Amino acid sequence: MLLNSSIYMEDLDAASRSILQWDKLKGKSILITGACGLICSCLVDIIMYRNEHFGDDINVYALCRGWEASKNRFPSYFSSGLFNVVNQDVCDEINLDAGVDYIIHGASHAHPVVFANDPVGTMMTNFYGMHNILQFARKNNCCRVLFISSGEVYGEMSGSMAPFAEAYSGHVDPMDVRSCYPSSKRAAETLCVSFASQYDVDVVVARLSHVYGPNMKNTDSRAIASFIRDAAAGRDIVMKSQGTQVRGYCYVVDAASAILTIMFSGKCCDAYNVSDRKSVISVRDMARLVAKCGKTKLVVSEPSELEKTGYTPVVRQVLDSSKLEALGWTARTHIKDGISKTLNIFKEVSGYK
Repeated sequence: MLLNSSIYMEDLDAASRSILQWDKLKGKSILITGACGLICSCLVDIIMYRNEHFGDDINVYALCRGWEASKNRFPSYFSSGLFNVVNQDVCDEINLDAGVDYIIHGASHAHPVVFANDPVGTMMTNFYGMHNILQFARKNNCCRVLFISSGEVYGEMSGSMAPFAEAYSGHVDPMDVRSCYPSSKRAAETLCVSFASQYDVDVVVARLSHVYGPNMKNTDSRAIASFIRDAAAGRDIVMKSQGTQVRGYCYVVDAASAILTIMFSGKCCDAYNVSDRKSVISVRDMARLVAKCGKTKLVVSEPSELEKTGYTPVVRQVLDSSKLEALGWTARTHIKDGISKTLNIFKEVSGYK
């Protein structure tokens, strides 16, 4: 279990202390969708850590699809009176009798194989899921909804090498099936501000860069997840491209602390990029770094047709995090240390999935 890792627990402690406005959530309730996923499971861990070690008395409603997933991911929380599982698909009307004060909406298809296999489901989850959350927030007079969006909404950059600021809007080809993800994330963002305008729902958006860390699942088909899993298992790292694409990355605990910072301090109807300015690297150099940290080899092979369909065509995707940093957030774990930490945590909790 991930909570058995001393390294991960140190991360949770550091994150819980770095966020300054916990008083806004103390004694309140929060619904977190996609709670068993990479980022939102870390959010649950941080909040439950606050409950245990700081007595914040935050009631957590973790929305997951399937009891088994929640039992496997959060076994130690079920004895807490502050942890509640909402077992449903976010595409259905939210089935929760209790009112909640805050919502973090992170439920989404989030890796390339799913985009290729289920583009319709990807779009429906992003848009209808957002609609159901906003309707629930409206009916229950929630204090705030934070939507976890993606840096993919910026699309393709035209010539400039500058990082994407929040006002930038690049090209997304609506006739490319791979656009199922960024197009529906864009639409969901617009739905957020539409609910704010028409129904006075308080909304804020976090646009995430490429997030990685020990919370990654075995089913995660993104390059960095595959590389780290292979290195942890002592296998050669297989790169299925030339690796020239440049990406900005963010360690999962830093991403979670950024999301909480935005929820507490962000301006209604604003979007904030979440990225570590010191973790900008090409896929090839990132693969080499994982191979070095894992003491294994890097090999190059051809991707399958399905894998090609799921890959993003964007060559450079780097986000400007200045607006977030102005709220007081800073990344604590940069790419080299983050990869090393993740590998060490995997070894600490051998068998964690």
